[in-house]
Amino acid sequence: MLDKITVIEHSAVRIGAEKIIYFDPFHLKNSTNDADVIFITHDHFDHFSPEDIAKAANSETIFAAPAAMKGDFEKIGIDESRVVFMAPGESTVIAGIPVEAVHAYNTLKPFHTKNKGWLGYVVTVDGTRVYVCGDTDDTLDARAVKCDIICVPIGGIYTMDAKAAAALVKAVKPQYAIPIHYGSVAGKLSDAETFLKNVGDSIKVVVKIH
Repeated sequence: MLDKITVIEHSAVRIGAEKIIYFDPFHLKNSTNDADVIFITHDHFDHFSPEDIAKAANSETIFAAPAAMKGDFEKIGIDESRVVFMAPGESTVIAGIPVEAVHAYNTLKPFHTKNKGWLGYVVTVDGTRVYVCGDTDDTLDARAVKCDIICVPIGGIYTMDAKAAAALVKAVKPQYAIPIHYGSVAGKLSDAETFLKNVGDSIKVVVKIH
């Protein structure tokens, strides 16, 4: 599964399995229009980018998004009959993919407040549970997730930093951790080294942003 996961930039994650899945497409270099499902975590520009959605989506693409984003897709020309709106704690199946919605929020910062209902997602692909956290801090909601692979923000400023992300990963205990949300909009490339050092040897860290 690790080989099927690409971090395009920032928090843009692609899983190239039987179904092609994107999370928060951002700064895509080419128009592939190959997405079966596109997951949007919240409405900030670096996560809900109409230009990049257009590069990934096609006429059959299904979307998942927080319930708070109702109305946003119509504004960019996407019929909301194609969008599965979810609230934290909800589970469903989209295009044959089991999906769980997880609260994503800051605890002490104002950028992503809990009342917004913004999301991370756990998807089960090829028998592997992959948790893409969205913009969050180290929260009790995040710590309650069971997963095999976690894609976790480490860049600080708008989310937890590398040390806090490492603490979350050690609490969740996945097999693999992939750091995201650093190296461009927020955080620096060296944050991955800090994250790796603080996670230690018990969990394999796979760096995909260089």
